[in-house]
Amino acid sequence: MHLQNKTIFVTGGASGLGAACARLMIQAGANVVIADLNAETGIALANELGDAALFLATNVTDETTVQNSIKVALEHFGSLHGVINCAGIGTPGKVIGRDGPIKLETFSKVITVNLIGTFNVIRLTSAAMIENTPEESGERGVIINTASVAAFDGQIGQAAYSASKGGIVGMTLPIARELARYGIRVMTIAPGIFDTPLLGSLPENARQSLGQQVPFPPRLGRPEEYAALAKHIIENEMLNGETIRLDGGIRMSPK
Repeated sequence: MHLQNKTIFVTGGASGLGAACARLMIQAGANVVIADLNAETGIALANELGDAALFLATNVTDETTVQNSIKVALEHFGSLHGVINCAGIGTPGKVIGRDGPIKLETFSKVITVNLIGTFNVIRLTSAAMIENTPEESGERGVIINTASVAAFDGQIGQAAYSASKGGIVGMTLPIARELARYGIRVMTIAPGIFDTPLLGSLPENARQSLGQQVPFPPRLGRPEEYAALAKHIIENEMLNGETIRLDGGIRMSPK
């Protein structure tokens, strides 16, 4: 799919991986919907990117707000051609902590935001993309999800996070198979340790230590590198139903 004049819906688009995707999609000639809960950051980014960007306050776990955002996006840009699901949380918690078993609501919240929120956006945006006039190849849209290497190499304290990201990996192929009849591709990126707001509060020495765990390059991943892969996925029609690790070859230790 060529990005020129296409519209891409980016959840978690106000910062981190999502913001990098929004910037690169705009540079490639696309329109971008920045779907995020952080209005201050989202509006500032939309203003920075200009008329091709639109911020819409969106809670990925809420059916009504996602539907409303899709409706406004269609009214504003005319159609929807792609989705990049970057919204997520990384709340840690051991199964048995100092205060006893982890609270069930802590586990449930991570699953709700990361896994159910991703599925909620997939089901609603794909319904909109089905209505697109197909390109010459028959393609109508592209969906890109964000998992994590924690789906494969989960560390102690990441039970909820790993389960949520593992669920995203697990549903990628069956959804890709189902939506293939409509010309909609589904892919997932599993990033390693990236320099995002989730790591922004760590001291610099801790950030450097994390980066040095990566075989090569021995540093934190850059959001722009995630965005570059997302752009390639959109443009490469043969990529479908797969999860790509973007991690510099890292395999996380147990702790």
